[in-house]
Amino acid sequence: MPKLQLYIAYPCPFCIRVTDFMEAHNINSIEIIDTKWDRDKHLDLQSKYGKTMVPLLLIDGEPMYESLDIIDYLKSNYVNN
Repeated sequence: MPKLQLYIAYPCPFCIRVTDFMEAHNINSIEIIDTKWDRDKHLDLQSKYGKTMVPLLLIDGEPMYESLDIIDYLKSNYVNN
């Protein structure tokens, strides 16, 4: 399994969409990092990945943005159909 980290900033509604999906499907093996809208943390994300945007799912260090794309990834890889 790839190493996954999810960056969020509560109460971002798009972040909540992802975390609610994870909770509904008992996906708890992903590290969640709440930036708490800290400016320095977001500037760090921008310097590393090109955007300050959250939610941000890192898949083995590769960024994935957009809550619906993240949910699609989780559905494909973590939800039994």
